[in-house]
Amino acid sequence: FVAAVVAETLETARQAASMVAVRYEDQPHDVELRADRSDLYKPEYVPQKAAPFYAADSAQGDVEAALAAAPVSLDYTYTTPTEHHNPLEPHTTLAIWSDDGNGESVTVYDTCQGVDIRLNDIATAFGLSPERVRVIAPYVGGGFGSRGFTHPYAILAVMAARVAGRPAKLAQTRQQMFGPVGYRSPTIQRVRLGAGGDGQLTAIAHEVVAQTNALYEMTEPAAVATRTMYAAPNRRTTHRLARLDLPANSWMRAPGESPGMFALESAMDELAVACGLDPIELRVRNEPAVDPETGRPFSSRGLVACLREGAQRFGWAKRDLQPRTHRAGRWLVGTGVAASTYPAVQLPASAHVAVDAAGRYRVRIAAEDVGQGAWTVLTQIAADALEVPVEQVQLDIGDSALPQAFPAWGSTGTASWGWAIVDGAQKLRTRLRDEFGGVVPAAGLEADGAFNGNPEAQQFSMHAFGAQFAEVRVNEDTGEVRVPRLLGVFAAGHIVNPKTARSQFLGGMTWGLSMALHEESVLDPRFGDYVNHDFAEYHIATNADVGEIDVSWIEEDDPHVNPMGVKGIGELGIVGTAAAIANAVYHATGTRVRDLPITLDKLLP
Repeated sequence: FVAAVVAETLETARQAASMVAVRYEDQPHDVELRADRSDLYKPEYVPQKAAPFYAADSAQGDVEAALAAAPVSLDYTYTTPTEHHNPLEPHTTLAIWSDDGNGESVTVYDTCQGVDIRLNDIATAFGLSPERVRVIAPYVGGGFGSRGFTHPYAILAVMAARVAGRPAKLAQTRQQMFGPVGYRSPTIQRVRLGAGGDGQLTAIAHEVVAQTNALYEMTEPAAVATRTMYAAPNRRTTHRLARLDLPANSWMRAPGESPGMFALESAMDELAVACGLDPIELRVRNEPAVDPETGRPFSSRGLVACLREGAQRFGWAKRDLQPRTHRAGRWLVGTGVAASTYPAVQLPASAHVAVDAAGRYRVRIAAEDVGQGAWTVLTQIAADALEVPVEQVQLDIGDSALPQAFPAWGSTGTASWGWAIVDGAQKLRTRLRDEFGGVVPAAGLEADGAFNGNPEAQQFSMHAFGAQFAEVRVNEDTGEVRVPRLLGVFAAGHIVNPKTARSQFLGGMTWGLSMALHEESVLDPRFGDYVNHDFAEYHIATNADVGEIDVSWIEEDDPHVNPMGVKGIGELGIVGTAAAIANAVYHATGTRVRDLPITLDKLLP
């Protein structure tokens, strides 16, 4: 953005904005990501300083010696392109200033993933105390990471309202959704695997090159999942960054795992071919007894169970190991499999739980519903903890006036917010029993709940897992790829609400299909801008692209992750889908595509 126009109507504002003439000074710039750049550097934190979850690199044993000695080895490079979030609802902010005689205040209606982060950023930008800012966002039309942090449009809207002395609303156009609101960095990933003739891994090396902004560092942590997936005595993962003159990249659904597992699971499929093994059997043979990275036991790990359940449901036993052996007329038919994983993480949260004399309960927490079903699931969790019907529970979320909580990101919402709600509900029930003999006093009763950290997180490795199966058909004449069938089987702790869970998995798998076959933001190197910045040119999977998607899960009892036994599922469904489709394309055609998306030009002779 260079300016904002404030007008009485949207039409007038657009017309006026189109008349603004901007003169740019042409300066040398660098927008090209390559693995052979001499200025690649090791980031200090992964993914970023604000969230230093992982070391940039990890190493164990002698990888080079193990690869040199391995009877079977492979060394391939996989790439994923720039992708943009594009939630259905564009980013929008409505700001209303007021003055009560004691100073200015602002109320902001926003499409954010976290009201507390937005509040703090607005307060800082305008020199206000936090008590003078209120952010309201009860319903948000998707986020996928793009609404996690405050972008310029939100500050511009608040600024416009202040200057105009009137409520002001700024809604981004679809084209602007390809602008300074974040995106997934492209990746260049070199994966090397060494194994015995029986497929037992002896070495894993996963080297990631990604890009970041010249002013703001963010790493796409694509090699992190590799650290916990398979057993091997010699292991190394690295992340390197190129600082480019491009908009800042950011979190995007399953950051790291989504592109990283495409590379790893494609490589595992290639290793299975090299060893003459079934891809499922190869993964089972390399199942670790403990977390290979930390040595901690897994709180639960259902990957093998998901693979076996999925194989039975998908009809995997009928699959021929040889590629290009099945066809339906001019369509080559193939099947593929890949594993899914995502960490089970919780972040601090607080909640307020109250009951009145009529037995009506009210739960208040600054959680967010961005389409994942938080309204429904948190009400269920509260009702279960209070041991009352859901009809007796009123839930308030999406308002910074409520008890603080982290945003809806990283598949942490249900586990984190739910823990705080359960804590508050248990305290309320204890007070009701011990102080009032189980009878609610006329004035009602209340309690505060909180979650500030899981002590068992240092004792166990906590992850959700899954197995994804794909059937593809590739037209022998045109290279067109169709996906008539996807199956996902997941192990993600206790499923609170099967209906909303299925919706989350369906959405994730559809996103993975879109990543595999369609999505790519094309950069114009002359200007550092994306040329396909609309839905006419940036292709996203639609109903016509999606065939049958079957979703199921196995029952998993994990008492270590949290009192509800739940694991986040909002991102698990996307992880592995692209690899399963790519592996199925190889099985159908005998052609291995290592660069997403899989377009017909990569399959034609």
